[in-house]
Amino acid sequence: MSKERTQFVCRDCGSVASKWAGQCLDCKAWNSIEEMVVEKTPTRLSGYSGTAGNEGVQILSEVRKEELSRFSTGLNELDRVLGGGLVFGSVVLIGGDPGIGKSTILLQTLIHLSHSGKKVLYVTGEESPSQVALRAERLQLDGSKLQLLSETNVEKILRVAEPMDLDVIVIDSIQTIFTELLNSAPGNVGQVRESTALLTRFAKRTGTSIFLAGHVTKEGAIAGPRVLEHMVDCVLYFEGEVDSRFRIMRSYKNRFGPLHEIGVFAMTETGLKPISNPSAIFLSRQPDRSSGSVIMVTREGTRPLLIEIQSLVDDSLGGQPRRVTLGLEQNRLTMLLAVLHRHAGIAMMDQDVYVNAVGGVKVTETASDLAVIAAAFSSFRDTILPSDLVIFGEIGLAGEVRPVPHGEERLKEAAKHGFKRAIIPMANKPKNDIPGMEVIGVSKINELMDHL
Repeated sequence: MSKERTQFVCRDCGSVASKWAGQCLDCKAWNSIEEMVVEKTPTRLSGYSGTAGNEGVQILSEVRKEELSRFSTGLNELDRVLGGGLVFGSVVLIGGDPGIGKSTILLQTLIHLSHSGKKVLYVTGEESPSQVALRAERLQLDGSKLQLLSETNVEKILRVAEPMDLDVIVIDSIQTIFTELLNSAPGNVGQVRESTALLTRFAKRTGTSIFLAGHVTKEGAIAGPRVLEHMVDCVLYFEGEVDSRFRIMRSYKNRFGPLHEIGVFAMTETGLKPISNPSAIFLSRQPDRSSGSVIMVTREGTRPLLIEIQSLVDDSLGGQPRRVTLGLEQNRLTMLLAVLHRHAGIAMMDQDVYVNAVGGVKVTETASDLAVIAAAFSSFRDTILPSDLVIFGEIGLAGEVRPVPHGEERLKEAAKHGFKRAIIPMANKPKNDIPGMEVIGVSKINELMDHL
């Protein structure tokens, strides 16, 4: 029998240490080193070779190029996030908080694929087959063609799947799967890494697409070593509050499509339903507008979205004024208020400033700068901005207004929703007029204040 030994592995970067330490010497992460028991056993499973192939050294220009073969999952928003559909032989990792809807959307997808002629297998490691059947019944889904397997041993899963000639496999979840090559418990760093490696080799060798459901840590990252995200082809995150009916799926890695593409879903009694017009859920439906509110056009992946930015500016009762943001970067708000004071003469040093992106969406691009400044100014002066006005643009430290990508597409999206006026960077002003919209270009922050 092989002799057991103990080693210490960082769950963030996967590096191996000879003894436990509070900080990983490679990635500098704290409290990330875990003890695991391993065997001196070859890590290659018989019958499952690597994915590089046996062609040897080749000339790049002479490599045979194959077109990506995709198929629809049945949910158009999921197809959008995946880059146009699911690629044969791809491995997709889906993460999200407990109860966010990972198992629900995977079950919906597999049942739709089973009725469209695909051979699919749902592997459940966390729930019993009875629990999966009850969920399908609650969601009013017809599972008459869905094949179900309750197993956590990856070698047994692959032995069952090999002769079935499957198109899609769902592993729910990867933290419950273990391999016989290691003696450590399921969910351990080594178990997650080796199990994913075996599944990935199987997917590339057979052309089977695999969905992996993953747990997340308290910081919101997918649990397990970071090398797990490098091994898969696509990493998707579910965002949104559990008590909210809206869910946002965002791609953080995609070898076959654009990054940061989002799909919007609504949680209903019959499962997750795609939202065809997501801009509508991010806009306020208040009949009477109030000060501190402005509409901006952001861009997520290839999709322009209209989002309402709200701000509340009030007298600070403490010695240190507060700067609070929800859905936006807090440090950037502090910088924008300093630029507003320096180049427009509007001081908010003694004011608490709160900024919120309505709908729970996270705005990461700098095109929100003009909208944040406009919303804060509107609340500070108690001035109601027109309801048919949209604003977007980036602000530099010198007070200049910088252009943002895809300005004309943003304007067309706003015009489609009935907006009549837009304040944008001068460099983004289109050469041809947008029908039914007045476009105002600004090059300095004080010009924005004059128009407001």
